[in-house]
Amino acid sequence: MLQRRETLTTQLVRELSRRIARGELKPGDKLPSEQHLIASFKVSRTVVREAISSLKAEGLVSTRQGVGAFVLQRHPTPPFRVNHVSFTTLKQVIDVLELRIGVEAEAAALAAERRSERDLEAMRFALDRMTRDIEDARDAVEPDLDFHRCVAEATGNPHYTQLFNSLGTMLIPRTRVETFKFHADEPAAYLRLVNEEHESIFDAIRHRDAESARQAMRRHLANSRERLRRAYEQSQQEAAPAT
Repeated sequence: MLQRRETLTTQLVRELSRRIARGELKPGDKLPSEQHLIASFKVSRTVVREAISSLKAEGLVSTRQGVGAFVLQRHPTPPFRVNHVSFTTLKQVIDVLELRIGVEAEAAALAAERRSERDLEAMRFALDRMTRDIEDARDAVEPDLDFHRCVAEATGNPHYTQLFNSLGTMLIPRTRVETFKFHADEPAAYLRLVNEEHESIFDAIRHRDAESARQAMRRHLANSRERLRRAYEQSQQEAAPAT
């Protein structure tokens, strides 16, 4: 069982990386199943999926849908990645949000042009699940992530989905910092506001309005960035020595 001195995701990534480095898991080997990792390390499905995303981003494993994750040969030059292990500060969350604004705004526009009825059904399912989670006082991280993943998949461009999967749950700021405390209302009210922004994105995609989808996604992510930016500036001022 993992200890909670570091994030559980970080510990699981470190343990699997150690096994790969020592040759306990060799190139071509399949990683233990998701259920096996959950049971062995006493962690949630979200932690396991984020750890696998981190290993993918580091070029250690590849995944095959419906089959599992497999160990890769190490590359002499590491691929582009966002450092998951140290992603814990407001500044780092803001940096990734700025990256997402550019990428996901265009993804939403493409999704509006290319989405299928199946894509819309998947988005609707994620939004309804998020609503249920909010009313049940859950953090709603998984349906939030699923909605954004559905938008990426609706582009029909696999590079959007690959980039999305490489970042994993770090795309949702509240998995890294307590974003609720930066909002004036209670957590449920904050999450309802987030889901209302999702609904605006969904409506634009459903109506095949690419420009409205682009702007709705940009507004959604920019709102999160601005809340965190104000909190970051306040924290910097509080940390500054008195003169």
